[in-house]
Amino acid sequence: MAMYSAELINDPFGDPGVYVGCKYRRESLLFDLGDLHHLTPRKLLKVGYVFVSHTHMDHFIGFDRLLRLFLGRDKNLHLFGPPGFLAHLEHKLRAYSWNLVENYTNDFTIIATEVSAEDMIINRYECQRTFAPEIVEKGRPFDGVLAETDFFRVRAAILDHKIPCLAFCFEERKRFNILKTVLDEMDLPTGAWLMTLKEHLINGDDDETPVRICRRDHEGNRQETSRPLGELRQVVKITPGLKIAYVVDAVYHQENRAAILGLIDKADMLFIETPFLDEDADTAAKKYHLTARQAGLLAKEAQIKRIIPLHFSPKYKPTPLALAEEAMNAFKGGDCRGERNQKGCTQEEIA
Repeated sequence: MAMYSAELINDPFGDPGVYVGCKYRRESLLFDLGDLHHLTPRKLLKVGYVFVSHTHMDHFIGFDRLLRLFLGRDKNLHLFGPPGFLAHLEHKLRAYSWNLVENYTNDFTIIATEVSAEDMIINRYECQRTFAPEIVEKGRPFDGVLAETDFFRVRAAILDHKIPCLAFCFEERKRFNILKTVLDEMDLPTGAWLMTLKEHLINGDDDETPVRICRRDHEGNRQETSRPLGELRQVVKITPGLKIAYVVDAVYHQENRAAILGLIDKADMLFIETPFLDEDADTAAKKYHLTARQAGLLAKEAQIKRIIPLHFSPKYKPTPLALAEEAMNAFKGGDCRGERNQKGCTQEEIA
């Protein structure tokens, strides 16, 4: 039973961006902040981490929607971006008047991190302090890791888009697969208590730790029991966690190629830009983008399990499948036609 899933925010011709959601926790992530209108407020309010590749409009215009939705809520939002990111964020925040926010009951806070090849700068912006910047940390060496929690970490590589642009890789710590047949054999329900069980396993708690189990009877009444963690271990099969990579807006040259391959190696899912066909490689290079063929070859060399092309140039709208087909053919050398190309194909599907 997967804990995390990932989906494109818009269709491949729309603003690039990926929503990574957690099934059992109110904890989701965003890669890029383009047009967010296809995401419901319910989904957006789960977001705690946002990773911005760079601040071109199609990657950052959605910040205002997120800001408006979070105002007045007791919530921390962690933002990450490339060199210059804090200045761009502060200009966004200073574009509005905040003379009444001291009256808000809840204090929405942004914790923003700017990453360069040398170090990281972390600032804090509290709503009740009119989002005035407060330095939290400055000068910590950047070792490739942006964020770490008990459940995941996110790494980044700095790419060349004529400006620095970040590529990201989300790595789930471990995947805890619930064995439904064992649940049935033990007469145990599904539900949110399974998230608590996973947390105990992640924390390395001892076998005597009681785990609360909640269920509803036939009349809808809530019942609560508990069992020791040791008994419940058989319910869970532990496997390597999901690895999701996101690469956009990068010219194809040796330095970028090496950085991308080092980041995305053997990812389960690769969301990667394919804005131009290889016949337009000169245009792609002038605009500091990949071609679809280059993206497919990178995915093949990195032994990606599934590639999801995105960030299509509007010039190809008359032939909407061409970019995905070129990327897929380079990825596997096979054929993967039809509507599935817009959603991504596994190696098995195009074998």
